[in-house]
Amino acid sequence: MAQQFSFDITSQVDLQEVDNAVNQAKKELQTRFDFKGSKSSLEFLKDEKKIRIIGDDDMKLRNLQDILKTRIASRKISVKALDFKTPETAFDGCWRQEVSLVLGIPQEKAKEIVKMIKDLGSKVQPTIQGDAIRVSSKSKDELQAVIQHLRSLSLAIPVQFCNFR
Repeated sequence: MAQQFSFDITSQVDLQEVDNAVNQAKKELQTRFDFKGSKSSLEFLKDEKKIRIIGDDDMKLRNLQDILKTRIASRKISVKALDFKTPETAFDGCWRQEVSLVLGIPQEKAKEIVKMIKDLGSKVQPTIQGDAIRVSSKSKDELQAVIQHLRSLSLAIPVQFCNFR
């Protein structure tokens, strides 16, 4: 009987690194001249897995988004893991924006990825398991070809390849 090899495709974010990135962004916010006397703030809501951004106006909100993206990227977290919601007005004419963290692969994205793998025509078997995808085959080379193909695509979510057995 031939041995079966497999790996998992997941989309995870290290919450401690996100917390560190938000804290670095807060420090930068305190030292920047254009934010002196501003009500602008960043807050990481660990339980809800969200980041709340508050800016005095639209320009400051966009600057805060850029600061956050820079700090997230410097902590080696993909910016694709941030899902920016539409800004809304808050107190005193300020703008508030929620940023959700993408954790796990949503069902519709998982179906798209499975279809991409099947379109390759290789002898691999992808299966959706909750918020991850397991790809199995009798050949390690086939599995590595799938990984290379998925890395070459620009997917809407960040993916990691783990549990290679």
